[in-house]
Amino acid sequence: MQLRERDLPARALLALAERLRDVTARAGARLLVNDRLDVAITAGADGVHLAGGSVSVAEARALLPAGALVGVSVHAADELAGCDADYAVFGPVYATPSKAAYGPPQGLARLAAAVAASPVPVLAVGGVDLAGVAACRAAGAHGVAVIRALVAADDPGAATRALLAALG
Repeated sequence: MQLRERDLPARALLALAERLRDVTARAGARLLVNDRLDVAITAGADGVHLAGGSVSVAEARALLPAGALVGVSVHAADELAGCDADYAVFGPVYATPSKAAYGPPQGLARLAAAVAASPVPVLAVGGVDLAGVAACRAAGAHGVAVIRALVAADDPGAATRALLAALG
């Protein structure tokens, strides 16, 4: 699970991360904090997901405990050359309000090119829903990252189970 809450002040974000850390620990799931290395470390998260313009993967690894995960967001295949993160999230693959600032959708062909260029597993992000999982996997994506597919669902639990089943 990735905690992605850009609008919270540090103290509130840390409190939320600590609560989620308890939930994910009980569920045997990992918790990563989006682009807030300080909060990830303080909350005892399993890692951090770095946005473009953040600290480098090497800087994050130097501060995180051994074995912590470091992921990165990319928007073009050439950004993956020499990628030293544990995984990369590529997108937006499809149109979505949360990624509109990153330009038009990249599409499945560019996703496939990113996967081919990447030395690390690539997750597809941006407008991915249950219907898009198979196409993203066929393009080589290791998995998908979703927001709206869960938070806008009438039954987020059922939506989660369906997405997990589609991912195999």
